[in-house]
Amino acid sequence: MNHPKTPNHQPGLVLTPGAEGWWDSERVSSPQVLYCPDGTWKMWYYGRDASFDRQINLPTGRCGLAISDDGIHWQRVQGLLTMGAVFEPHQNSSRFDSAHVGVSNVYFHDGLYWMWYFGGDHTILEMGSFKAKGLNMRPGCAISRDGINWVRLEGNYQGAFLDLGKAGEFDALFCAWPQVLPDDDGTWKMYYHTLNPDKGFLVGLAVSSDGFHWEKVGQILQPGEPGSFDERGIGTRNVLKINGEYVMFYEGVNNNGYHSIGLAVSSDGIHWQKHQGQQVGGSIFSHAQKGSGRWDARAVGTPCVVAMDDGSFRMYYIGANEGGHDELSSQHQIGLAVSAGKDFHQWHRWGEY
Repeated sequence: MNHPKTPNHQPGLVLTPGAEGWWDSERVSSPQVLYCPDGTWKMWYYGRDASFDRQINLPTGRCGLAISDDGIHWQRVQGLLTMGAVFEPHQNSSRFDSAHVGVSNVYFHDGLYWMWYFGGDHTILEMGSFKAKGLNMRPGCAISRDGINWVRLEGNYQGAFLDLGKAGEFDALFCAWPQVLPDDDGTWKMYYHTLNPDKGFLVGLAVSSDGFHWEKVGQILQPGEPGSFDERGIGTRNVLKINGEYVMFYEGVNNNGYHSIGLAVSSDGIHWQKHQGQQVGGSIFSHAQKGSGRWDARAVGTPCVVAMDDGSFRMYYIGANEGGHDELSSQHQIGLAVSAGKDFHQWHRWGEY
């Protein structure tokens, strides 16, 4: 199923929802892209079709795979699971990931693809008049030889590798969108985020000596100042080592619900310094202009940054349009931005010069 060339009036757009009958016919989100040893590009992502449980008011559902020769034009791979998915909720209702799943990190290590994902169960939370199913999300891990057929690894918390915080702790609601970074000294870092009803979206860190048993360090990044692009907090993020420094590309939210991408740097991966960007609210890559009608005018997020052989970078991201009143009424699609040469502080949408 080939994706046609992106129309000129939609710069950045590289993957749209699937055709009727596919698992992702309603939305596609959170690209996790690898340039693989065999010279192909692989993109894992999550999404859903219109029949997926509407009580789960999130963009998650199932996960799938697309492949490409150039990282720009993508073709879906038909997986063996529901409607062509390659990963989906577990059938055991007692597990943490029995209601919905979302991929948030894939890397290749020791001949295997390692997928870090998150999921929620069928528990319904009631907070005042607000009801939500599957919000108590936790991180899980699965491995694969081909990127299509996955085997879950078993963690200690209903299958998950990290538990929710205790009542009153910053991550008591969920620990989701994990990214795991194998470090030079043989240890591992897991970055994740949560939502605190009072403080907004917050980033947490856990560390491990073996990649399986995790100890929480705590919250590591604060929301920005009033008026900044991340004043309501920080959600998804992608941490890379660039020239020996930890660099975090992260999704920030402002008080009006618009999302942009910012940058922070660290010498140890624990203590972070935000970088003031030149786009809206101090971001380095902003949503398209409000009222423009563009496909990503409300949000750009879930950054996944790939270092290229020439020293430049690509950033795959999800875009959302304006006009929706919640997660399920806006349209999520997948885009690509490219850096200004080797400068990862400056970005423009693919096809926009």
